[in-house]
Amino acid sequence: MKTIFTCICVALFTTTCIAQSKVGTIDSEYIINLMPETSLVLKKSQAYGAKLDSSFSIKLKEYQTKVETFKKNEKNLGVLAKQTDLQELTELEADIKKYQENGNKLMQLKKNELMRPLYKKISDAISTVAKSGGYSQILTITGNEFVYIDNQFDITELVMNNLGIKIPEPTE
Repeated sequence: MKTIFTCICVALFTTTCIAQSKVGTIDSEYIINLMPETSLVLKKSQAYGAKLDSSFSIKLKEYQTKVETFKKNEKNLGVLAKQTDLQELTELEADIKKYQENGNKLMQLKKNELMRPLYKKISDAISTVAKSGGYSQILTITGNEFVYIDNQFDITELVMNNLGIKIPEPTE
């Protein structure tokens, strides 16, 4: 009876040991910042932003010109003309604010579009390293707060090696 009980305990113990999973961590933002393609993405997004800014500057100059004209002619305008000009200025101001909000959204969309291939590349490298290392889960360090992380399971350097990114020397 004792041998059967011992065998059952050993069998349960070994299955729970085998069922354990291996969890790793990665600092993907660190890798993104070191990728050579990131500088190209930043240049492209800055160029796109400059194009949007030039259009915004034109609208802003138009608005400022109309405000100055209104201030100069305000004393000579009648009540109805003042109301019409003020309405036009208010509409222009609202249009500028909307253009600025849309510009910010467009910038974010463009940056996401340009960064998507980089994240895909990292994702593929993570999958390769995780499969070869026998990891069942990989958690990102960036943006999450962990109480404890064992650096032994951090695969950041393995993924960087997989992508061919050189690890910079630590600075003091």
